[in-house]
Amino acid sequence: MDIAEEDAGGAECGAGDTDGRPEQTEEWEREPLPSDSLRTFGAFVQGLREHAGLSRAELGALVQYSKHTVESVELGRRMADDPFVERAEEALGNTGALRKAAPHVTRAKSGLAAWFRRWARLEREAVSLSTYECRLVPGLLQSEAYARAVFDGTIPLRTDAEMETQLIARMQRQAMMSERPKVPFSFIVEEHVFRRRFGDAEAMRELLDCVLERTAPRNVTLQVVPLESGLHACLDGPVQILETPSGQRLCYSEGQRNGRLISDRKEVSLLCQRYDTLRSQALSPTETRALLERLRGEL
Repeated sequence: MDIAEEDAGGAECGAGDTDGRPEQTEEWEREPLPSDSLRTFGAFVQGLREHAGLSRAELGALVQYSKHTVESVELGRRMADDPFVERAEEALGNTGALRKAAPHVTRAKSGLAAWFRRWARLEREAVSLSTYECRLVPGLLQSEAYARAVFDGTIPLRTDAEMETQLIARMQRQAMMSERPKVPFSFIVEEHVFRRRFGDAEAMRELLDCVLERTAPRNVTLQVVPLESGLHACLDGPVQILETPSGQRLCYSEGQRNGRLISDRKEVSLLCQRYDTLRSQALSPTETRALLERLRGEL
């Protein structure tokens, strides 16, 4: 998540072998702490596989993943994504059991979600990145004090050491904006996000100064959705959209304690349409800067 800095290789969000080489489960793909439901789901997959008389390598071939990925899912070290579940369902009897069980799999309470680690990896290679936010200032635009306040207010509470680790990760992620001046970064943010107070007036001024500074370069665009704009097409929640060097578009959506990396072309196309529609309804970049400068002057 953007709140808790938490990255997809392959054409299907981490899907299997595309070049014939064995797919090892990289460290960023592993769940930091397997939950009981992850282990239970994995044991269920293993039981169905063994009942079907298949080895891990044989199941891997059927679901287009390596035997290492199958092993990681069975041992609860990796969350099975949608393509894995669908193909495993078909390969293991098509009973519907895996489809019904998958939505109930949850992660352990501690550790970083694999979904955002996969997304963060894609961000570093993307040729464009677009973000819509309706809850808080996007992580790439946050001041250090704002980020600290966000981390400090989350539950479960973090230790001081965990807070510092999160802050370092946030600041390191922000560095890619200055390191990649030819990559277009687009942000659409609801006006109320910038009106929500935290800290004192000086902290708010620092935040607005930070946002204005980070959105000043030519490759960065910020548009605010004004309070009076009413209801719009993106009310389902925040979303991020990126384009890979190969021209593929991927999306990331998150909610309470979960996040989802989206590669389905129809779903991605729909989210892109919503984003483009909202862009036309938001204030222009020039109007947005004027609004933020006015908000700063009111502090």
